[in-house]
Amino acid sequence: MNIRLAFLFLLCAIEVKPIFAAPVFRDSIANLIFEKHIFTSGKDTLRYRLLRPEKEVADKKYPLLLFFHGAGERGNDNELNLVHVPELLTDSAGRKKYPCFIVIPQCPLDKRWVEVNWGDEKEIMPKTISITEKLTMELEDSLQKNLAVDSTRLYITGLSMGGFATWDLISRYPEKFAAAAPVCGGGDESQSEKLTHIPIWAFHGELDKTVHTSRSINMVNAVNKCGGNAKITLYENVQHNSWINAYGDPELFEWLFQQHK
Repeated sequence: MNIRLAFLFLLCAIEVKPIFAAPVFRDSIANLIFEKHIFTSGKDTLRYRLLRPEKEVADKKYPLLLFFHGAGERGNDNELNLVHVPELLTDSAGRKKYPCFIVIPQCPLDKRWVEVNWGDEKEIMPKTISITEKLTMELEDSLQKNLAVDSTRLYITGLSMGGFATWDLISRYPEKFAAAAPVCGGGDESQSEKLTHIPIWAFHGELDKTVHTSRSINMVNAVNKCGGNAKITLYENVQHNSWINAYGDPELFEWLFQQHK
């Protein structure tokens, strides 16, 4: 075999990948089963993904879960927001066990769900709701009117920046949600009296250096001090990515979907 022929065989054996290969999740099951939508309110728009129950039954109503992504998934592609969607809810077994609507809005790059500093040890809830949260709640109201949503089973969860959104929205709309699961986020402890009737399960890594672990601990303690029903799971030797543990725990979703207003 001459050198030129050997070189051709070598090229054929090498797997050539495009330089700008799309991330793996873009070919994932989640990307295929979640519908792409854009919600418009006046001049403002919000990109979001929607998962419907696998088999909708006529005259039956289903829970709706609002899922808020973290800072790393901001953008305008309406795809990055799916990166950390819980597999336990989107695989075949999960969809059969927990038939529900899942709504995943996407925050633009230059915005935050809540306009606060994530590294602070405390916060004061902004007087005005952010445009991204406002649009999300308008979207949620619209979906309730147009889909078979059980208004007694509205759930909310989010990770990191989305954990802040979870605390913020249950503080602004304390009568709306049946349960909340904020992951490595934080809220305004002075709002805790509003949250005494909402089942809350918070999650945080003990070694988190991005968002102080105390942010979750202090919120849970403040709610319970007012007579609430909040609990927390702290992960030993886990840093900021505690959502891997939280969303990989079947007990979270067993608990969540048992909650009713």
